[in-house]
Amino acid sequence: MKFLKLGFIGLLGVVLGGCAQPTSKPQAETSEAPRVFRVAGVLKEPVTEDESIVVAHDEIPGFMPAMTMPFRVKNREELQGLEPGDSLTFRLSVANEASWIDQITKTDSAKAAEPPARPSVRLVRDVEPLAVGDLIPDYAFTNELGRVVRFSDYRGKALALTFIFTRCPIPEFCPRLSKHFKTVQTQLLARPGTPDNWHLFSVSFDPHYDTPGILKGYARINGYEPEHWSFVTGSMLDIDAITEQFGLPVVQDGGSLSHKLRTVVIDTEGRITSILMGNQWTAEELAAALIQAAAPAPAPSNAKPQAPEEALRLPQ
Repeated sequence: MKFLKLGFIGLLGVVLGGCAQPTSKPQAETSEAPRVFRVAGVLKEPVTEDESIVVAHDEIPGFMPAMTMPFRVKNREELQGLEPGDSLTFRLSVANEASWIDQITKTDSAKAAEPPARPSVRLVRDVEPLAVGDLIPDYAFTNELGRVVRFSDYRGKALALTFIFTRCPIPEFCPRLSKHFKTVQTQLLARPGTPDNWHLFSVSFDPHYDTPGILKGYARINGYEPEHWSFVTGSMLDIDAITEQFGLPVVQDGGSLSHKLRTVVIDTEGRITSILMGNQWTAEELAAALIQAAAPAPAPSNAKPQAPEEALRLPQ
């Protein structure tokens, strides 16, 4: 009877357990559906054979500030007849790893009027474009800890820098760049024999919002190690200058942000060794470029050996 009683209690537990609510939803129900937004904007560049179009769009409330950026098009047939200056509306779908637009409609057959000139004065520097082999200018930034840092503070280390802003929600843009940087950090810290003279910089071009406190929270979410990864911003004058030098001016059309992608590798002497365009590069490629940039610069083959007494002689 004792065994029968125990068996009945066990059977009762199974029955009650089967009637209870499941602790987790089936996999099919837990997969997130894309978020969907209706967007209005103006086509900024001619339609090409590329998979995306560049649109200056209005603010998307609760999701994204006004921006000028490329959007991936789901159905290219919807682009027929569109020209720069056309006003558009479209549906933006944002999934975990990708985004796309469709239901593109031209809302105004006439060219959109240019925004009126802003009365305020914006100071900018006259800067030259930077290319591979150039020395990186010694800009001053403020990092996520509120400290002023310069590229020269990291002389002797290989650097990788990319440009982000923390409010960017499009998965192929800032979130992808930050994921790549985290993967690079993880790989270089875990790989035996890898030099440790390297540092990552995520440079925000939205200094009015991305204060040190905001950057610190964003850095923690992305799993940064402060010894090897900094999130920085600076004065708008400096941000305008450095982004302009790498071909991605960030302020256009009456003050809206413009989002392009550049990632730069700098060697231990402060010279640019790589400029990675867009977001198609991999974390492995960036890690390899950093390791190469971290290696000591070879001595010139035609350098004349210096006698010890010459090396110690001070100028008169």
